[in-house]
Amino acid sequence: VQLQASGGGLVQAGGSLRLSCAASGRIFRIDAMGWYRQAPGKQRELVATILSGGSTNYADSVKGRFTVSRDNAKNTVYLQMNSLKPEDTAVYYCNADAIGYNDNDEYVAGYFWGQGTQVTVSS
Repeated sequence: VQLQASGGGLVQAGGSLRLSCAASGRIFRIDAMGWYRQAPGKQRELVATILSGGSTNYADSVKGRFTVSRDNAKNTVYLQMNSLKPEDTAVYYCNADAIGYNDNDEYVAGYFWGQGTQVTVSS
């Protein structure tokens, strides 16, 4: 299972960005998908997650500003970020709790990560 994130960039405080992350490969099932972020000198932290049924969970720091959604048919998760603040500056990583197949057609379960996309919010 491979994850490809896109949509990061530079935006002024108060602005918006939308991140996308598409899963590809030999996928059997994707359960939770989500977004994490890591700012310079800090540990990676949870931003938001969404289950296949649509239940969501957010970090307190982004509640009311960020919205996570997914398109199960496209194996894609989105993160709509509004009212961005300089403290939202970080590399954003998508994550999927998924089951795929290996070359021997055996199930491979795990947490898969995208390559990260930079979000920079200027003051």
